[in-house]
Amino acid sequence: MARSDFTFADLHLVTDDRLLAPRAWTQLQSAWAADLLSQVPEGPVLELCAGAGHIGLAALRQSERRLVAVDREPVAADTICENAERVGMASRVEVRCGELSQVVEPGECFALVIADPPWVPTSRIGRFPEDPRGAIDGGDDGLAVAQQCVAVIAEHLLPWGAALLQLGTRDQVGALDLPAGLVVVEVREYPRGVLARLVPAGGDQVSCAAGPSR
Repeated sequence: MARSDFTFADLHLVTDDRLLAPRAWTQLQSAWAADLLSQVPEGPVLELCAGAGHIGLAALRQSERRLVAVDREPVAADTICENAERVGMASRVEVRCGELSQVVEPGECFALVIADPPWVPTSRIGRFPEDPRGAIDGGDDGLAVAQQCVAVIAEHLLPWGAALLQLGTRDQVGALDLPAGLVVVEVREYPRGVLARLVPAGGDQVSCAAGPSR
C-alpha cells in the first residue's frame, strides 16, 4: 500500500495505489460537468464510482452545491474524505461506501450525476497489469457496472437534470440498455475514452420526485 500526491485541475490531492491512478484526460469530464451546473436545476450532485473523488471535487470547486460521492471500496471512501478536507470542501461533501444499488435511497434526487465505472472487458484487463482489477474490470462486455450506474441515474436524476457517463468507446455507449425515459444526447470522444451525456427523455419522465437530497 502506498499513498501519493497528485495535481488534478489545479487541485492538490492524494490517492492510493489500490485505486485507479487518476487520468489527466478526465479533467475534461470535470470541466464539462462544471459547465452543466449552470444549466441543470437546483440540487446536489452525485458521483458514482468516485475513486479518489478528484473528478467530482474539480467539477464543484467553483460551486456551492453539495456532492454525494459513492464508491464500493473503503479505501476510496477514506481518500475522498481526505481530499475534500484538503480542498476545503468537507462541509458539503458526503461520502458513501457500498454497492450502487444500496447507497442511494429511494426518493433521493440529484441535478447532475457523474459516473466513472470500470469499462474494460474482463478478457482485456491483462493488458493493464498496473491497474487494480476491481477498478477496471467491467465484466464480459465492459458494461456490467455501467448498467448499474444507468439504473441509478434513471431512478434519481431530477427532471431537466443531466448525467455524464465515462466509457471506453462509442460502441459501448450504443450497446447500453437504457431504461425507458433516459436518452443519450451527446457523445464526446477522446484518445483514452468517451463521455456520454444522458438526460431524461422529454425532460421530466423520471421516477425521482422533485426536491433535495438528504
